[in-house]
Amino acid sequence: MTTIDVTPKPLLSRGMVAVTSAQFLSAFGDSALFFATLGVLIQKAYPLWAHSTLQMLFIVAYVVLAPFVGQIADSFSKGRVMMFANAIKLLGAAIIIGGLDPFFGYTLVGIGATAYSPAKYGILGEITHGDQLVKANGLIEASTLAAILVGSLVGGWLVDISPYLALGGCCAVYAGAVVANCYIPKLQAARPGVPWNLKQMVGRFAHSCVVLWRDEGTRMSLVGTSLFWGAGITLRFLLIIWVPVALHIEGLLTPTMLNAMVAVGIVIGAAAAAKWITLKTVSRCIPAGILLGIGVIVFVLQGNLAFSYVILMVVGIFGGFFIVPLNTLLQDRGKQTVGAGNAVAVQNFGENTAMLLMLGLYTLAVKAGMPPVVLGCVFGGLLAVSISSLWIVQLIRSKNNQSV
Repeated sequence: MTTIDVTPKPLLSRGMVAVTSAQFLSAFGDSALFFATLGVLIQKAYPLWAHSTLQMLFIVAYVVLAPFVGQIADSFSKGRVMMFANAIKLLGAAIIIGGLDPFFGYTLVGIGATAYSPAKYGILGEITHGDQLVKANGLIEASTLAAILVGSLVGGWLVDISPYLALGGCCAVYAGAVVANCYIPKLQAARPGVPWNLKQMVGRFAHSCVVLWRDEGTRMSLVGTSLFWGAGITLRFLLIIWVPVALHIEGLLTPTMLNAMVAVGIVIGAAAAAKWITLKTVSRCIPAGILLGIGVIVFVLQGNLAFSYVILMVVGIFGGFFIVPLNTLLQDRGKQTVGAGNAVAVQNFGENTAMLLMLGLYTLAVKAGMPPVVLGCVFGGLLAVSISSLWIVQLIRSKNNQSV
């Protein structure tokens, strides 16, 4: 039987520094590559619908490969899985810069990201323990969102000079992530020896879904994180159509900067959650999710640029405070039941399915001619009501459990 060392270790161990560094570089590359590839599509005069198709191809990889990547993460040393996944991202970026099909190259990057995610989160439970896991998650989320912020800005700046210069930078960053992965200690596989039978893997994934959805805590985590990331991807596109109408500013620079303010807020919220929330007090984060939806409504109803930056940073703070404890709860309980890698794979499946669904609804609303302000109010209201319902159910169940 595989044993995991539970000896207390400092949070910033060699392994944790390597994981955080690799995650920053990998997320930086992902964020910059999106803008770099969009630059290629614009340069080659692809139609506008191709832009959203590019994003959806990235997301589809998470949904289709969800039954398999959890077992990959748990069957091998997670640091080596992360290294292999970053190498796939590097290959995808190289294909795009080489002038080959950008959709194929970007799909490869999505595949690499899909394989990377369960290993990235699953390894935290192996190199940290107890309440240190919340802090580790906060550090990873802060690193990720800082990378998204900087990657977006640098990627957008380089694309204005040359899309291929931006692509070259992405290749260099992915290569750096591969090198950083080499410094992660080679840990034992969490669940070695599991058969690689396609039918059985799908069955085990379905079983993992059932186990996690039956557990009250992990069900709350799955629903909450799916709502959060679905909302995040929708807000990105909402800003693009809201800014010209509400602020009378054309171009993509202002929407990009507003998105950056959300990322800044999430970093702050993630740090606050790591300090004030523990595994025993995870439910305290849910009101922040409700305020997130209300914040979106307040945002779309005003039309001042400076106020927009402030509101979106506050929205980001609520988001960071909401997402980090839910991620931690899922990893902790997932490790005890179906394996951390499988748990994160189930989470990715739910989150990316929600993202595809919300993007689909957003697209239908835009095609139907719904004004951006109305769309934002509906979107924020549904988000607030959904998370409120999640909170009410959680409070009722907690009360019932206490009375038994």
